[in-house]
Amino acid sequence: MRPDDWHLTEDLDDFLAGGWDFLRSQPALHTTRLTTMERLRTRGPAEHGDGAPLFGRLERAGRIEATFHRLSPSRGLAPTSLTPKQADTLATRLADLGHPLSYVTADEDTATAFAEAWQRHTGAQPTLRVRLHLYRLGTLTPPQPLPEGRGRVAGEGDHAQVAHWCHEFAAAVDEVLPASWTDTRFADKHFTFWETPDGTPVSIAGSTAKIGDMIRVDPVYTPPHFRGRGYAAAVTTEVTRAALATGAKEIVLFTDPGNPTSNALYQRLGYVLITDWAVYDFSDAAPE
Repeated sequence: MRPDDWHLTEDLDDFLAGGWDFLRSQPALHTTRLTTMERLRTRGPAEHGDGAPLFGRLERAGRIEATFHRLSPSRGLAPTSLTPKQADTLATRLADLGHPLSYVTADEDTATAFAEAWQRHTGAQPTLRVRLHLYRLGTLTPPQPLPEGRGRVAGEGDHAQVAHWCHEFAAAVDEVLPASWTDTRFADKHFTFWETPDGTPVSIAGSTAKIGDMIRVDPVYTPPHFRGRGYAAAVTTEVTRAALATGAKEIVLFTDPGNPTSNALYQRLGYVLITDWAVYDFSDAAPE
């Protein structure tokens, strides 16, 4: 395997000509890559002001083994699963071409292997920012009994409430959102409330559109003063049922490993851990 087995391009259509089918081949593991590519396909690259996006495919003997994208020079690298050797050849190629990287986000084994390779080739010091669990639905097991109330799909008139709770969720997980709602990762999602019998919204869950038979539940949020009453389980059940009704074969969600309450909740509902995820930030050391 050689570094030049990685085919690099700034052209989305060129990348998707082979990369799209590869990403769809493992929709659960490629969940964030699929939603990012779908957004680029339908809306085009966002303007970041510091250069073009970069895409790559690892191709050998006419077969794609892995892909990556980086949305702009100031953004991080998002590869699919890589072996340590594949990670090293990618780090070599990007370092030789002088491409900057601010972080890497991938399944934990891949992110760790690439972070170590990037440090070897550039001197950039990796720092673990976050770890996540990635769950996939096995068999949905709704809570019994459900709390009083019902699920309701959010409409246009609910935008202010949806945006407010998404910002509260982002603040709770130390996520910085863009100033424009349309640039946030929540803008393209579908949202559902759980409401009490008097119509008061008490919890919210979002989900992506179905892409490659995959839907991701994201986010799930209950304001602190409504917690402990089963609302999060109820609204997650609602969006999961809705996802199943579309015919989606892979329904996934991410959780914080440090939150035992949410992890236990999703496991009770039938979600099964499939891998861990990690994000490593890099120091400003430049490729040599």
